[in-house]
Amino acid sequence: GVSLEGYGMPPDELDAVLKQSRLEVDGIAMVRSTALPALDDACGAYHSYRDFIACGETQAKTGLSNLPLSPDTYNALHDLAVHIVNPVMDYFGGIELTYGFCSRELSKHITHRVDPSRDQHASHEVNTRGNLICKRLGAACDFKAPDESMLEVAQWIVENTPFDRLYFYGDDKPVHVSYGPEQNRAVVIMSESA
Repeated sequence: GVSLEGYGMPPDELDAVLKQSRLEVDGIAMVRSTALPALDDACGAYHSYRDFIACGETQAKTGLSNLPLSPDTYNALHDLAVHIVNPVMDYFGGIELTYGFCSRELSKHITHRVDPSRDQHASHEVNTRGNLICKRLGAACDFKAPDESMLEVAQWIVENTPFDRLYFYGDDKPVHVSYGPEQNRAVVIMSESA
């Protein structure tokens, strides 16, 4: 017989790597995870899922749990962290998440400057009729990089990441960035209306 001892990693280590990467084995195929992770599980190299869910003044003020119900939302948050947030942090250092995932319940308490059908904060969640809240899918977050020009951060994101949409509100304001299947690389300069 053939001995496989000494080849590959032990099964428990492989399971941990797959879990952290939001992957699972289905028969002989590797597929995206269908499990709901614990909120304190790693979401990328620097954050937990809780960090993307429990950030933002409205969530803090209301105390709503703001939990995603779809495993695909957790997969999208993971992708956002790995492809956008981690590279930003690797280059600029720490960031402050100011707005992340927004559940259907939380969105009822946010009355201005949002468009749940377009901004990707709802990720893969559905409304009461079972339709996607945002058909763009993916996930979005808003953040600031302390002591950094947000214009420089936004320019770096545009030049170095596969983002979907980036909304720039000003050099001293958080930037909104999403990662999704369209990867449109759309940049929108936002201005306050008079």
